[in-house]
Amino acid sequence: MLQLIILMGQPQPGANPIMQFLPLIAIVVVFYFFMIRPQMKKTKDQKKYIEALKKGDKILTIGGIYGKIHELKEDGSIIMEIEDGSKMRISKNAVSMDASGTLNQNP
Repeated sequence: MLQLIILMGQPQPGANPIMQFLPLIAIVVVFYFFMIRPQMKKTKDQKKYIEALKKGDKILTIGGIYGKIHELKEDGSIIMEIEDGSKMRISKNAVSMDASGTLNQNP
């Protein structure tokens, strides 16, 4: 049984070793272009958005809280004002996305 396994793993005479690795290389390339690259782009865009935040921007936190930036602190935190006028202190990293379109709608 062990001999059979060893013989199956050996390359066939005349077979190109590059052709044996071609499917593996293709899988890695597809994985990179469909999974890794878009995620890196999304992370880069999110970081750029967070760095560009300013007072008065309307935001949505990762916890689902809508609010408006009242003040930016030097330590990387934000004082956020929510609808009823109360204020919350959150981390800049807790900002998910821009919420200008959602907060401008009146129900």
